[in-house]
Amino acid sequence: MNWIFENWEKFWEVTQVHVRLALLPVVIGFVLSIPLGWWASRSQPARAVLFPLANVLFTIPSIALIVITPVLLGVKILDEINVIVPLVVYTVALMLRSVADALAAVPGNVVAAANAMGYRPLRRFLTVEFPLALPVTVAGLRVAAVSNISMVSVGALVGLGGYGQLFTEGYQNDHTEKVLAGLIGTVVLAVLADGLLLLAGRVLTPWARAGR
Repeated sequence: MNWIFENWEKFWEVTQVHVRLALLPVVIGFVLSIPLGWWASRSQPARAVLFPLANVLFTIPSIALIVITPVLLGVKILDEINVIVPLVVYTVALMLRSVADALAAVPGNVVAAANAMGYRPLRRFLTVEFPLALPVTVAGLRVAAVSNISMVSVGALVGLGGYGQLFTEGYQNDHTEKVLAGLIGTVVLAVLADGLLLLAGRVLTPWARAGR
């Protein structure tokens, strides 16, 4: 803890990088997983293809994806996109099943009632189906956010920042306090992200609390 207070500017700098590299992919992956999850919830062939594909993608080691991304995209090895793209892939792989299962669990009589009231498909999805699917979707989003916060540190192996920078520098210089600072930062950030998403989920789904 002493190192954090004595080097606050450095710690704050790597914290900002870590937050950006971890949470931007969560946002992008979440947005992408919604249409894919909707498709999987409506089509058995899509489900049969997307779920196994997501499982395979999630088993690929993160360092392998980070190393191969600049080759595939033609960008510099130190470009932050080399961490963002793999983490987007992992987020979609994690979120896909959550979104699909949540949408598939929406009661059929509710959907039928919305249809009877003249709701068009897009309006029905945005105002009925997706809100009812939010509790399960937010649970998947919490897992994805915490997972990304943990995996961002791998980017330090190719020279990218975040708390992983403290891990590598601490290991190379036998500086245990730096490693401990990175560990504390990662844990605190993961707990904060999880708590904020939990709170957001409760605020957005007051009917779920009323039901309990």
